[in-house]
Amino acid sequence: MNFPLADLEGIADLLGDVLGAAVGGEAQRALSHPELIDALSVVELLGRVTDAARLALAGEVGRRADSEFGDGAITRRFGCGSAQELVERATRVSAATARARLRDAKAITGRMTLTGQSRPAPLEHARAALAAGRLGADALTTIVDALRPLQGRVSADELEAAEAELVGAAVGDALTPGCGIHELKVMATTWALFLDPDGTLPDPEYAARMRGIRISRRSRRGLRRIFGDVTEEVAAQFDRLVDAQLNPRAGDRAPRFTDAAAGGDPEERVLDPRSVDQRRHDAFASILSVAAGAAAMPVLGGAAPTLIVTTTAEDLASPDGVAFVESVAGPVPVPSSVARHVGCHGTIHRVTVEANGAIKALHVEDRVFNHWQRKAIGARDGGCIIPGCTVPAAWSEVHHVVEWANGGPTAVDNGVLLCWHHHHGIETSGWEIRMVDGMPEVRPPAWIDSRRRWRGPNRLLLHELRQARSA
Repeated sequence: MNFPLADLEGIADLLGDVLGAAVGGEAQRALSHPELIDALSVVELLGRVTDAARLALAGEVGRRADSEFGDGAITRRFGCGSAQELVERATRVSAATARARLRDAKAITGRMTLTGQSRPAPLEHARAALAAGRLGADALTTIVDALRPLQGRVSADELEAAEAELVGAAVGDALTPGCGIHELKVMATTWALFLDPDGTLPDPEYAARMRGIRISRRSRRGLRRIFGDVTEEVAAQFDRLVDAQLNPRAGDRAPRFTDAAAGGDPEERVLDPRSVDQRRHDAFASILSVAAGAAAMPVLGGAAPTLIVTTTAEDLASPDGVAFVESVAGPVPVPSSVARHVGCHGTIHRVTVEANGAIKALHVEDRVFNHWQRKAIGARDGGCIIPGCTVPAAWSEVHHVVEWANGGPTAVDNGVLLCWHHHHGIETSGWEIRMVDGMPEVRPPAWIDSRRRWRGPNRLLLHELRQARSA
């Protein structure tokens, strides 16, 4: 039977028109909640059938590109260097997508022996479930990633048993619904560990040999790229440190501003506008800041590793001023706000330079809160005082409410805890802080509270005790 290409093109056009009219624009907004979920399920089923056809055809391209075809290979016919390039050009998908399709398709594509006999696909159960529209592409990828390394290491019967169990769990049956991708990954990993524990356990020698972190020397619009590979235990430790700041339940405990005495507004929720990656960056910055001052940290030149920021008095006072930080790439320009931020919780060394570059004088101005002051402020505030922030006291920095440069003292009743993110952006974020009878108060920006009312801080210990007692 001839391949019904023209029929398929007509069906695709008709299906596009039907779906466009059924779920496009106003039509999808008119759907009830149950109708919306039903439509989502139906369209997903159509997508699975399409994914099955995509993989089947990509697998055939991969088969015809093999060396066994010689000069008749499909890649030679179309002037491409590889099956990936041919799929990429024919479908106009990315190289990563073409590569992934060919990888997964190889597991569900049958082969012909030299004697002309057909051999089943390496994962025949997955191929059948995919062709029937019961197995999704994501589930197939999960199964392939887990079982492909086992080929040649375990018996064919063991591999088939694992495949059958995983496919069955993914598609479900009349009594049990199919599992999600997360559950499928857990099951696939368990099967791999059971069948081949030596091959699936981490290789400590390889990890030790390949570990490494690199930082780009060139800056792109104020950003430098960090990339590399870390061992599992280092990654796990970093995750724990980040989790200490980015409490995963922060969204459940986001504070609400209320003013019962004023009789006023409905509750307003304080949301963090940062993306997950931005929050992780800010947590990383706090970790570096804490680590630099740790007692166990090796010293440089007899002192703790210190970030050196250079600027002029004029630039320091200007909102648009420029400062420079020292790095392996040499002096790197940064906004003068970085100097003000660093200076807020560090020792300042002012160097006066003659016209010919000679040093005229060196003045050391210590504006750092001492150990006991920090403990007292931490006991009072508990952590970053900005509502909605979950960074604890150990990861926070002490901020001068009245700037030290403006005569503010380095005293407990002029210091509050702020995390790296809120401390770094306190000049531009719209949050304001003041001290009233030795206790901090914060005022949110207008987009959070249109009335801009002063409130107690996020973790005011006395406030929490009162709430606990009244509960």
